[in-house]
Amino acid sequence: MCDKPVLHYFNGRGRGEAIRIMLAVAGVEFDEKFYKTKEEFKELLQSGKLMFQQIPMLEIDGLCLVQSRAILSYIAEKYNLYGSDLQERAFVNMYVEGTTDLLTEVLKYFFLSESEKEKQRSYMKDRACNRYFPVYNKALEDKEFLVGKRLSWADVYLLDTILQIKEFHPDILQNFPHLQAFEKRMCEIPNIKKYLQPGGQRKPMADDEYVKTVVALVFS
Repeated sequence: MCDKPVLHYFNGRGRGEAIRIMLAVAGVEFDEKFYKTKEEFKELLQSGKLMFQQIPMLEIDGLCLVQSRAILSYIAEKYNLYGSDLQERAFVNMYVEGTTDLLTEVLKYFFLSESEKEKQRSYMKDRACNRYFPVYNKALEDKEFLVGKRLSWADVYLLDTILQIKEFHPDILQNFPHLQAFEKRMCEIPNIKKYLQPGGQRKPMADDEYVKTVVALVFS
């Protein structure tokens, strides 16, 4: 068993960023193993640890967990970030699935051709403003968190997605006052504030080197 959890992924955001911020919110110190070459990734594949031959993988509690939302739900359950009862968990799951759909449009952007990227920027803004953000804004009209009276996985996941979309559209929350207030509150939570500080474990926006690495290891 590892002394600290170890996140196996590429040296970038992708599907690993939400795992990093969730561990940070839970106050869990963790190590990272980055994969940069086919040889390194092949060695991991041959270890038998990857159930579906994909990363991210989180080694925690003697387990090798794969599939990002399965990993996130384990962290949420372990560290009391998953609602207080079955009904609340159902709503956490619904918000998470919606956020996943939106975040996928952000992550997709980096792997498109230059001619397709501008269209994708517009599409993610349209989806955010007309499908997802109105739902979250309404949910936060009269309460601090999306579900119940305490922080959950749904809040952390939404914050991460908001921050990533704002890098493309800085004013995207201008018509969503409750989401603006939510973002401000969330960013003042000590563990989140620490995580977001320069020099922390938060990764920068994907660059060409990150994209080339992912393409070489996953798609070739």
